[in-house]
Amino acid sequence: MIKNFKIAEVMTFAEQIQYQTGQVVSKTLAQDTHHSLTLFAFEKGEEISTHASGGDALLIALDGTGEITIDGKVSTIHAGQSILMPSNVAHAIYAPERFKMFLVVIF
Repeated sequence: MIKNFKIAEVMTFAEQIQYQTGQVVSKTLAQDTHHSLTLFAFEKGEEISTHASGGDALLIALDGTGEITIDGKVSTIHAGQSILMPSNVAHAIYAPERFKMFLVVIF
């Protein structure tokens, strides 16, 4: 089930998570053994260090600009763009400016 989201109400998706000074903020909408749906807000200069996931991860940029490193290759992503991070491949996310994203992971 989806949680932390109003039912039957039109909302601006990127406004469902707020920036916090010096932090990466996350808001889980759904999570189980098969999938994970999470909103993230990165303050400028914040990051998620290199790691690998057991599922394919679709990153959808909602606001700002992010730098996504997948298997050593850096890609810049802007609001409205997306990138797929394949399972079991090292990746990291850095925010050169404030950055919001929606992450869908399928295990």
